[in-house]
Amino acid sequence: MTIAEPRTRLQRAGLSGGQLAGYLRWAAPPAAGLVGLFALWWIGGLVIASSPRLVAFTGFAPAPALAAFGDLITSGDAWKAAAPSLSRVLQGLVVAALIGIPVGIAIGLLPLVERAVQLPFQILRMVSPLAWMPVAVLAFPTWNGAIVFLIAAAAIWPIVFATAAGVKRIDPAWIAVGRTLGGRGFALVRVVVVRAVAPDILTGFRLALGVAWIVLVPAEFLGVTSGLGYAINDARDTLEYDRLAALVLLIGLIGFALDALAAALLDRARWTPTA
Repeated sequence: MTIAEPRTRLQRAGLSGGQLAGYLRWAAPPAAGLVGLFALWWIGGLVIASSPRLVAFTGFAPAPALAAFGDLITSGDAWKAAAPSLSRVLQGLVVAALIGIPVGIAIGLLPLVERAVQLPFQILRMVSPLAWMPVAVLAFPTWNGAIVFLIAAAAIWPIVFATAAGVKRIDPAWIAVGRTLGGRGFALVRVVVVRAVAPDILTGFRLALGVAWIVLVPAEFLGVTSGLGYAINDARDTLEYDRLAALVLLIGLIGFALDALAAALLDRARWTPTA
């Protein structure tokens, strides 16, 4: 093989040497981070296996956990556990958005409203959503409704405050132009304000999604018989620690995919009235 042959193969693949080097420089840090995380996981497995007191938890080690993860995927159990959880998160986010976006717009547009709600909202924001669990159980006739309420209670604050901050950053000239063109009331809010703050709304939505996904698992420790939280509880009760570790991995991967999707939507939502 001559020196020119690898270069020719790169050209056929559509990559120049500089592009390949740039790609490797971009991919190297995340790859190193994943390798480091896996190394810590592997070391932790060795520590567990070497301790007589912890030997029952050897299922947390990479080899049995990854084998259980493969079983989750191939058997379809991963989707069976994830589908109800994704549905609950989506319902909670929809409720949070339907309430949070109008409230955030009102706070941003009306200083008097902002002054009235700032203190109570800041107090409520600092209350853990799980603290509302007894209230949710009493207020809703179904466990599923209680879980959706808890998710909405966690997700609403990032949406409210991100929306309000975005509205307050709108250039007043945009509002003036909208009024000059005949925009009034709801039409002005819909055409100018909502579109102008769409990136802020999606930023709040992305933050809300992360909070909701974290709250989901402990919320599903309630009386439901489906979902990722239920599956983790079941694996713990049956001492299937390899399956438990696999479910933790599954939760992390789904959460990463959801965040990446929200980030992609945020990138597409960049808009200004002058564009």
